[in-house]
Amino acid sequence: MTSARDALTPASLAMLEAIAEHGSFAAAARALGMVPSALTYRVRVIEEALDALLFDRSSRRARLTEAGAELLREGARLLDEVDAIANRVKRVATGWESHFSIAVDSVIDRDTMMELCAAFFALEAPTRLKLRSETLSGTLDAVLSGQADLALGVALDTRNRVGLQRETMGTMEFVFAVSPSHPLAALPEPLGEDAVRAHRAVVLADSGARGGGLSVGLLAGQEVFTVSDARAKLEAQLRGLGVGYLPLPVARPHLESGALVARRLDRPEHRLTFYCVWRNDRSGRGKALQWWLEQVRSPVTRAALLGERTAPGRKRIQII
Repeated sequence: MTSARDALTPASLAMLEAIAEHGSFAAAARALGMVPSALTYRVRVIEEALDALLFDRSSRRARLTEAGAELLREGARLLDEVDAIANRVKRVATGWESHFSIAVDSVIDRDTMMELCAAFFALEAPTRLKLRSETLSGTLDAVLSGQADLALGVALDTRNRVGLQRETMGTMEFVFAVSPSHPLAALPEPLGEDAVRAHRAVVLADSGARGGGLSVGLLAGQEVFTVSDARAKLEAQLRGLGVGYLPLPVARPHLESGALVARRLDRPEHRLTFYCVWRNDRSGRGKALQWWLEQVRSPVTRAALLGERTAPGRKRIQII
């Protein structure tokens, strides 16, 4: 009889995932390029090794039993570990990570990120690059959970986080902006909290999976309109659907055109310091991480990532 250790290989776990995804043994066999009888036999071998029924075959669809669902949950974690081990081995052998994921906060300028990605691809490095769009605490969570190797635009304090390193990217000023047609545009300054609280705030949805989420500049009891990203927040405020703080680099062209009006509040100015954060891996830094950190350390590139406009004729980024 086959042992559980011999039966539970990465290939067999992937096969079980395919059956669960396609909903039948026949469909999974077609997708995997296998004969249905061979697929059925391999599943039975795994079930016998585990002494557990993984699929309910009483209906036309192959439904996971509780044991099967638990196996796939744990199996997904094991496959992630296998990928991580392979990534570390390749990094040790070549110096380059096989995969490199970057969590990019919504405050980071997307055009600048695309320019940096183009420069990275020009290296022809054996590294597959992935960008993750995150917001607020989700940017840090992506690194903490191992889903990202580097985070750009972290606004949370990470000084007491074990196993993380950080460097300052810069400080960004935020402006409280409203549509010219909004009632707050006509009130005398400075605006008090009661006046602001009476109107809907446009807020970004925190992409972090932990805790209750982070909010910035929101008053207690204020009605909220939650949007998924910074572009949607800008659009909502341009349309007068609510009010709130916007990064000054994002708001500036709309303030200059008159599409938005900046309002001074009866509270201190709103500024946030942003960081790049990465894990302090004991096996050392791969070449992809080194390259990205070198770019972010350039004052010109840092400023561009935080949306600061460059003078005519000057380069947007500085490749190092």
